[in-house]
Amino acid sequence: MSEPSRPSVPPGLWQKCPKCRALLYVKELERNLRVCGQCQHHFQIGTAERIAQLVDEGAFTELDDGLLPANPLDFPDYEEKLVRGRAKAGQNEGFIYGDAVIDGVPTVLGVANFAFMGGSMGSVVGEKVTRALERGADLNRPVVLVCASGGARMQEGIVSLMQMAKTAAACARLKATGNLYIVVMTDPTTAGVLASFASLGDICIAEPGALVGFAGPRVIEQNLKIKLPPGTHTAEFQLNHGMIDLVVPRRELRTTLGKLLSYLAPATAAADVDAPVAVAVD
Repeated sequence: MSEPSRPSVPPGLWQKCPKCRALLYVKELERNLRVCGQCQHHFQIGTAERIAQLVDEGAFTELDDGLLPANPLDFPDYEEKLVRGRAKAGQNEGFIYGDAVIDGVPTVLGVANFAFMGGSMGSVVGEKVTRALERGADLNRPVVLVCASGGARMQEGIVSLMQMAKTAAACARLKATGNLYIVVMTDPTTAGVLASFASLGDICIAEPGALVGFAGPRVIEQNLKIKLPPGTHTAEFQLNHGMIDLVVPRRELRTTLGKLLSYLAPATAAADVDAPVAVAVD
């Protein structure tokens, strides 16, 4: 006699927290902005989710979506990796930017997506970051960039490394106009991205528990043969050592940005009447 079949659980209903291993109901996790209700671990999220959490309703218009990377070094299988990255992240590259309104203040907003090749910075990511910063300077608006990256994109070699100087120069041009530049570091923000535009904000914010550092702890331990103290690459460690200004939970991030923008953004930006009104992100 055959055993009675057991009812199956539909896939996608539950997700395990990588930190505390608690089993989380996905709908509840989404209502909590993908923050674990047990240990407050902040899950990585995509650009569409991030934009929806930060901007006023309907107030984001993406720019330069058609910029696509080439393969300047004829790196093997790079084109295939780009195809997989687009399929996984649901966007053409690892960074998008555009015009936004955050708490009533017209802003240039850029958001990285770690799901696209680890958020690595190649020529297109560097160009988009630069254009976002230059647009803030040209329109006299504050710029907010949300970072998530493993560093420079190895498949583009020196072309990728050149983006560090390029984006840093764009930061200097924005600051020369007196406009506010805010960086939000999410898990992880490392290597060439941290060593360029991600660490040059007038105000540097990080999400709780985010990995923030130039070289990861495993790389340091393997190369220098030393054992690092626990937590040396966390956002909290960087805050305690003066490398960032604030650690802000995801639920409070929009309110915090709104206050900073309203207090510190130029009055001309706050009074801009040509703010975007349409969402252009799926």
